[in-house]
Amino acid sequence: MLNGRKIVVGVTGGIASYKSIEIVSRLKKAGASVRVIMTESATKFVTPLPFREISGGPVVTSMWGEPTNWNIEHIALANWADLFLIAPATANIIGKIANGIADDMLSTTIMATKAPVVLAPAMNSNMYANPIVKQNIQKLTNLGYSFIQPSYGMLACGVEGQGRLPDPVFIIDTLASLYGKTNVLCGKKVVITAGGTREPIDPVRYIGNRSSGKMGYAIADQAAKMGAQVVLISGPSNLSIPNGVELIKVETALQMKDIVLSQFSDADIVIKAAAVADYRVQNAANHKIKKSEDTLTLILEKNPDILLELGKRKTHQFLVGFAAETQNLLSNATEKLTRKNLDMIVANDVSLPGAGFNTDTNIVKLLYRTGQTEELPQMSKTSLAKIILDKISAQIQK
Repeated sequence: MLNGRKIVVGVTGGIASYKSIEIVSRLKKAGASVRVIMTESATKFVTPLPFREISGGPVVTSMWGEPTNWNIEHIALANWADLFLIAPATANIIGKIANGIADDMLSTTIMATKAPVVLAPAMNSNMYANPIVKQNIQKLTNLGYSFIQPSYGMLACGVEGQGRLPDPVFIIDTLASLYGKTNVLCGKKVVITAGGTREPIDPVRYIGNRSSGKMGYAIADQAAKMGAQVVLISGPSNLSIPNGVELIKVETALQMKDIVLSQFSDADIVIKAAAVADYRVQNAANHKIKKSEDTLTLILEKNPDILLELGKRKTHQFLVGFAAETQNLLSNATEKLTRKNLDMIVANDVSLPGAGFNTDTNIVKLLYRTGQTEELPQMSKTSLAKIILDKISAQIQK
């Protein structure tokens, strides 16, 4: 989908700027034409040489260098580009763009372009959480700029948190998805659940799980790009709302059940990607439990099985479940597929590196009610979301 696209990559002064070399390489391998603009700060982390060699073109580092053609260079690049990618995008460049500052080649060219602009922030987690940065990101989002959220992990400053530049494969997949919009699901209502639920112990404590919601949000984003009416029912998550998606936030399994059932009757496709708690505290305390005894006993009672209930009520809906397992993957997933009357189940072994919760990638097997099984290699959750929806679309059109 990137073949023949003209992409300007802006590299700013962050420690993650070395990853931009791989981004440019992967864009070239995907068939894109690439030009690179580096800020002066970026050249302190990595030289222009590798970008020039990989992109096959000049690298612009200053507004005052010798022109490579007789067009005004920032206007020429602004008009040439089909797409701008800024990776890494520092708090500085985000602030400049949000406030109309154009004082170097990159910010000036962005100000002059009519092409879509995608920013991949990378910075210290405290900087990313700063209200000023958040305000600038929201302002740009409202103006039509797109953002690729940073990943969680150990940062260069030694702090663990959100701020890492995502894997270059994930970034390329996200760019490709911008050109992957279709109307194949036009007229279809797609209901998706995402994230984990929280079951209260008292007003300040809860039982939860490790689900980030990334898989469900990726599916919602792709479904909207494919023309569907998308309702995303999400447990607590820090992820951004995908464009064109109706978000309904819930916290507990019982809340999720009520919302899902209310949306089910007129849905065409239902994808249950949420990690719903199996149990809840029988008598959650109305006030904070004080630490007094050496042990605390909680009595848990079983939550309703939402997917099982949907399988019983299903009439015309195409129903998809997820099976997150640590052992006996195929047998457990097959049993769940049959018992819950599913049309398809996405099975993943969450103990594998690069799979499961809080990762940008996944490794899954797709099982169908026909008995067919497909094994997929490790890929980004964005790519997997598109494959899942393509498979569903092919099934419902039979």
